Amino acid sequence: MIRGIGVYVDGSPHVPANGHLTPTASFTEADVPLLQSMWAEARAGGTDSYVWLGLRDPSPEEIGHVAGVFGIDQLQIDDSLSIRQRAHLEVRDDRVFAVVKVLGYIEETSDVETAQIAVWVGRSYVLTVRIGDVGDLTSLRAELEANPAQLALGPLAVLHGVLDIVVDGYQVVVDELAVDISQVEERVFSPERTDDAALIYKLKRENLEVRRAVDPLRTTALRLLDHELVEVPSDLRPYYHDLGDHILRVSDLSGQHDVLLGTVLEAARSRQAVQQNDDMRKISAWVAIAAVPTMIAGIYGMNFDFMPELHWELGYYGVLALMATVCLLLYRAFKRSGWL
Repeated sequence: MIRGIGVYVDGSPHVPANGHLTPTASFTEADVPLLQSMWAEARAGGTDSYVWLGLRDPSPEEIGHVAGVFGIDQLQIDDSLSIRQRAHLEVRDDRVFAVVKVLGYIEETSDVETAQIAVWVGRSYVLTVRIGDVGDLTSLRAELEANPAQLALGPLAVLHGVLDIVVDGYQVVVDELAVDISQVEERVFSPERTDDAALIYKLKRENLEVRRAVDPLRTTALRLLDHELVEVPSDLRPYYHDLGDHILRVSDLSGQHDVLLGTVLEAARSRQAVQQNDDMRKISAWVAIAAVPTMIAGIYGMNFDFMPELHWELGYYGVLALMATVCLLLYRAFKRSGWL
């Protein structure tokens, strides 16, 4: 499905996004000549002019038609359609191909939702393909169209815009997970008895989603910081440098969260073990206290003829007093030792 399309010449939309191909419609074989003419128009406008086509959840046929226009190979098409594809960025000759994971945070369930965006940047064209519900680029297109100076920097400005939105989404998710981790940390060390192991493990799984998205981009981030990835216009270099710094920061934060969650999980297990040991001590103490009257009653229940104080008028009350005294002394001893 088409999400947006337009030709940009000298920093302004030369062809309105809905002037030819209609957003929300499918890209068919009949649209190929129209896309070819738009690309030809962009190439005629110079190196800073380009056509930008955005697709969402395209069928293999749709992206195949587009790939035929721009000369994209089948392996990259397969990568763009596979949600299991590892995030990466590669440069071949004068083309850049990036696959990045897009993350969204669901407040109600504290879940991390994952989608994917593939970006091709070539001579006078940009193609973006989104798989999933997260990562709408409509706002990015509107922002760039409202900023002619940025738009005039060429296709790499669009690539930076896409990566910037994705990394900003990472930061939002990491910040939300930090709040969840802080809350579960308070629960673990609160006076109340709680079983937080399942919640901690769930947060570790959600943080793992973040690390799967961010960690493969660390190498890319370092290359962005050193301006080694691709020939970036001088006006764009500060933006890419800042982007690389953001990627490294999010990666470091997600790593710290993983370590913290591991520590909190161990603390929760240790606390649970201490609580179970405390319960066993209390049970053992009460069993020991209950054993005294049980033993005495068992002895006097043997019904022998000659037993101490058997025929004494106050013998019954004396035995009860003895039971109570011993039980109280044991209770006091266990209380002082912390078993009760």
